[in-house]
Amino acid sequence: MTDQMKTRATALFGVRYPIVQTGMGWVAYPPLAIAVSNAGGLGILAAATLTLKQMRDSIAEIQAGTSYPFGVNLRTDAPDIDKRIDTLIAAGVPVASFAQAPREAQVKRLKDAGIVTIPTVGARRHAEKVAAWGVDAVIAQGAEGGGHTGSVPTFLLLGQVLDTIDLPVLSAGGIVDGRGLAAALAYGADGVAMGTRFLLSSDSLVPPLVKQRYFDADIASTIVSKAIDGAPQRVIHTKMVDRLERAGVLGVPRALKNALKFRKLTNTSLLDLLREGLAMKRQQKLPWRQVIMAANAPLLTKAALLDGHPEVGILPTGMGLGVIDSAQSCEEIISQMVATAKQRQQASTEIF
Repeated sequence: MTDQMKTRATALFGVRYPIVQTGMGWVAYPPLAIAVSNAGGLGILAAATLTLKQMRDSIAEIQAGTSYPFGVNLRTDAPDIDKRIDTLIAAGVPVASFAQAPREAQVKRLKDAGIVTIPTVGARRHAEKVAAWGVDAVIAQGAEGGGHTGSVPTFLLLGQVLDTIDLPVLSAGGIVDGRGLAAALAYGADGVAMGTRFLLSSDSLVPPLVKQRYFDADIASTIVSKAIDGAPQRVIHTKMVDRLERAGVLGVPRALKNALKFRKLTNTSLLDLLREGLAMKRQQKLPWRQVIMAANAPLLTKAALLDGHPEVGILPTGMGLGVIDSAQSCEEIISQMVATAKQRQQASTEIF
């Protein structure tokens, strides 16, 4: 294993390398989080697609599989968010991450319990807001990132965030190798966060035939669509995405059916589902048709990434998929990244 790299992020998380695996729904389950943490990065469990009991069991599985730090990714607006935070505190989970800005009270509870809190931001103003609430670090995800993403390119966003807050900042969006890590560090970041690269690792539970669909794609194979759940989301451009773009009101009955299936999978009551819909409609100013489509989105992602049916699901991805062609282990990925980053840092030093 390559020698340790020291940044503010490695000191904060207690890991060897400034490399974080993001909390991808249906993908970031215990085997992947364990593999990343054991390889020296920070593995993260995606809890949004788990019931509370499944989350507890998954945390216990990770703790049995690694002695190194790991994190749990939470949904800020989950109906049982308070119970989930209680679970993290009781289990002694070191890190909590959020795909969107957590609420100020949630940040305070986590910090009071000594849990490092990291939200993902896509704009400078978001970084400034959560920093004022006391988060410990942020992931700045640029437009090249997979899944829900903003419009500002990765390194332009990184520069803006670094100029705005004095906290450890991780760069995300299109980063898949050691050159990306070296570039982020040279830019002033304290590390990187990656999703697609770890999704396409041999430790990920994504079926091989689905991984091959990613390997066969290139940088131009992605599209950012609002038709999936109302928010911009980068995915592989497929016939399913085209159907969603065209569906309009015709897609609502099927979307509602899938939303009810997801409710059963996650033990979400009809009342909680309605509350989530009302909150989404109010906060994002979405029409009811789009709210129902948003509730349908988790099942479409599950169909592809967990069940192995990409033809009927959606495939979230960053633009980095065009340069990934093999499913290496997390240990191989991280070791190669660190070695390459150190080579690029040395070469840059020699230039000056």
